[in-house]
This record gives sequence, C-alpha cells and structure tokens, in this order.
Amino acid sequence: MRAVISVIGKDRVGIIAGVSKILVDTNVNILDISQTIMQEIFTMVMLVDISRANTPFARLSDDLKELGNTLGLSIQIQHEDIFNSMHRI
Repeated sequence: MRAVISVIGKDRVGIIAGVSKILVDTNVNILDISQTIMQEIFTMVMLVDISRANTPFARLSDDLKELGNTLGLSIQIQHEDIFNSMHRI
C-alpha cells in the first residue's frame, strides 16, 4: 500500500531529516521524492510504501502533523487512492 506525503512551508534546516526520521522509525520506505524551494517556500512530495509500517496510519499522520507544527510547516499524508481521487481532472 502506498501513500503520498506533502510538505509546504518556509524553508529551514532539518525538514527532510525530520520527515525521514519519522518514516525510518515507523518502517516506511520512500519510493520517490520531489522537492524544491520557490522564493524561500519549501515544497516536497513523497511517495511512500506503508505496507510494512509498524504503526497505524492515523498515528503516522499525527506524528507528521506534530512535526509540521514544530517546524511551522503543513505536512499531510494521504493514501495514494484518495490522493489520486482528489486530484483527478
């Protein structure tokens, strides 16, 4: 099962490290990642494999949101099928 993580906010040191730490701690594998900085605004989208996660999806979502609050970012995770349905043209 796959999920999409999106991160948006003011650029600062440690964003990728913080998100990656949560993922490694919960046994979530990063399949693909795209990140850019647009005039001091950091944006990142990750496709991750959550099939072997050692924590419930809701807990992973809460942990990422908590990190976002700590770093002043918006961090969301959605199941891939929900993400695709929401962004279908």
